[in-house]
Amino acid sequence: MSDGERMSEGIRSALDDGVLRVLLSRPERLNALRTEDLDELAGVIGRAAEDERVRVVVLAGAGRAFCSGADLGAEVDADTVDAAGRAALALRRIGKPVVAAVDGAAAGVGCSLALACDLVIATRSASFLLAFAKVGLMPDGGATALVPAAVGRTRAMWMALLGEPVGAETAAEWGLIGQVVDDDDLDATVTDVTARLAAGPPLAYARIKQAIDEAALPGLTRALETERTGQAELLHSRDFAEGAAAFRDRRKPNFNGT
Repeated sequence: MSDGERMSEGIRSALDDGVLRVLLSRPERLNALRTEDLDELAGVIGRAAEDERVRVVVLAGAGRAFCSGADLGAEVDADTVDAAGRAALALRRIGKPVVAAVDGAAAGVGCSLALACDLVIATRSASFLLAFAKVGLMPDGGATALVPAAVGRTRAMWMALLGEPVGAETAAEWGLIGQVVDDDDLDATVTDVTARLAAGPPLAYARIKQAIDEAALPGLTRALETERTGQAELLHSRDFAEGAAAFRDRRKPNFNGT
């Protein structure tokens, strides 16, 4: 990975003083992710894992949202689910701290990816929602393991079944995220935190991540497999076709269980 900026259509990254800033960069679509974007994200994180110059990673979204989820205007299929799983695993397996800087909505797989980071710093106007059921799908991107590990089964069920947004202050109270800041303070707070991490002990950080994940997320790989199997079935259901059409038409879906 070279210094300066690296760009694809949906993902931009730049390395500066040991901090790799990765930006979801489709603001006109609220940073909705296509399969190729998720693959590129996994690739960027994978390359960062091997680059000794990278000491910490920041994941953020361009514009007025962190990420609105998968792009339902593009093809969403099993390859998309697999790519989401690879991106989430890359964020967990990189032996370097990863900070999510969340401003605006983190929805669907965008919520999954934010929660796959080590530290989540959000603005007061941010929100987190597992919106999958609203279009006839189940959470993926590792959310079925990440969310209950953070907030417990009861609150995970509330988020997954109802798909309601959880405001940043409530998310912090639940333990879903680490810190809430005023909207104007996000950049300064992230810069301060990443500077501290970049100056910290890389070997210790890698071992800390490994140990905590072994204790708190021992079932992540199995969860990704279960998500893949269930989502592949749901993607072929009439309910998903209806949910996606209703989303595009901005109307309430009429699910019938087929």
